[in-house]
Parts: sequence; C-alpha cells; structure tokens
Amino acid sequence: MTVVAAMAVGCGSSCKTGKTVPANGTVTTIGVDEFAKTIARKDVKLVDVRTAKEFDDGHIAGAENIDVNAADFVQNVRNLNGKVAVYCRSGKRSLKAAGILAEQGCTVYNLDGGIMAWQSAGKPVQ
Repeated sequence: MTVVAAMAVGCGSSCKTGKTVPANGTVTTIGVDEFAKTIARKDVKLVDVRTAKEFDDGHIAGAENIDVNAADFVQNVRNLNGKVAVYCRSGKRSLKAAGILAEQGCTVYNLDGGIMAWQSAGKPVQ
C-alpha cells in the first residue's frame, strides 16, 4: 500500500502515461488503442477491478471481475502473475490495483481513462 500511496501522491500527472516501477513489477498506463492490442495477446490476463454491479452493466469481453475495493482483493489476486491488464471506470481504481499487482511482481497495463475512454472510442462492451 505504501507504493500505491507513493504513486498516487508522488507522480501526479506524470502517471498519466509511461512507466512507474513499484517494488518488483511494472505499471504502464496506456491509451485505448494500445490497450486493445495488449489484451488481444494470449499471455495477458484482463481484470476489471470495478464492483460486480458495474461489471454486470457492461465490461470488456474476456475480463475477470475482481473488485479492488473488496476486503479480499489481495487474496483474490495472489495467484495472478505475469502480464495483467486492468481497468475500472475512469482509471483511478485500476491504478490502485496495478500498484498491488506490481508489488507481487506482475507486469501491469492500466487503461488510461478506464472503460469510459474505451466506450468513448467506440470499443465494444458486453
């Protein structure tokens, strides 16, 4: 959590794009088109970190829903490793989740602007 707090406070607008390197992994915030290419790769796990209701209202195809604000979030993502793409509504909660995942060694891709940016770009949701 310290890394997440440092990321939120320490990088301000510089976290909008580019890489941040927490403890063990990396977090890269990317735009819609690059995110679409990233999640099309078979070696990337897609995680929607919004609430179950938000997920049910519409999500990116193939996403697994793991609510970052749930008490058991850390438990639920312990088995995730490798490359993980995360998104939320606007990009704030997913950045929090990305920091947690990076702390456990994941390479994380965060969708800049969240599902709102995804939909604004005309990308499909289920």
